Amino acid sequence: MIIVSKQNPIVKELASLKEKKGRRERGTFLVEGGKMVRECMESGMEIVRIALLAAKNREALAGTSFFKDLRPEAILLGEDAFRAISDEKTPQGVVAEVKIPHFAVVPPKKRCLLLDGVSDPANVGAIIRTAVAAGYEELYLSDCADPFSPKSVRASMSGVFYCRIMRGGREEILDALEGVPLIAADMGGENIFSFVPPEKFCIAIGNEGNGLSDAVRERADDFIGIPMREPMESLNAAVSAGIMMYFLAQKNG
Repeated sequence: MIIVSKQNPIVKELASLKEKKGRRERGTFLVEGGKMVRECMESGMEIVRIALLAAKNREALAGTSFFKDLRPEAILLGEDAFRAISDEKTPQGVVAEVKIPHFAVVPPKKRCLLLDGVSDPANVGAIIRTAVAAGYEELYLSDCADPFSPKSVRASMSGVFYCRIMRGGREEILDALEGVPLIAADMGGENIFSFVPPEKFCIAIGNEGNGLSDAVRERADDFIGIPMREPMESLNAAVSAGIMMYFLAQKNG
């Protein structure tokens, strides 16, 4: 059976996941696109259901053995119904509803990352993507954009499937980081390229416009910055985080 109405209860449930309220109420989020859905399943994330576009796009997707196996269990949607749940300008024809993983805020096992008020979902997603690539698998988020919003998930390029995202208040997170050297990103900080990090540390990245919160600044052990040529005064938060993560990981061995 092909669902064609945007008012169908299933379609309305899936469409609600594009909003934070819907994700909070259902405890799930959307993953869109053939590659992302496949990687999500391979990562071991809990898939609630999969929807496919009942058109030639679906036939192309189902042409692979991977999607052919899914096809009998997938929900088939007409074009209008599928566009109601899709967050893409050009939908690829496959969307998965996935259970949001919840991790308690606990002390890190190795080097980690603290996002302190990062408000742009694209930045959150891009930082998660780089963090996983650079070996930072434990991330603490306080007062940030939702890492499971469609924009963040898309920017993470599957990174959200392969890390522990611990969300909580600043005090709770800082308590969990007690005893872990906190290295704060700051334009006026020590030149990162002359900084030698300890064996275990946490990098703190602040809000795009306002920087780090007072609570995190007070707790920071070191402040480091990336030198820039005039007239540039700052870098995008995700770019800065990427440079710092890779450089400090390399220095740390």
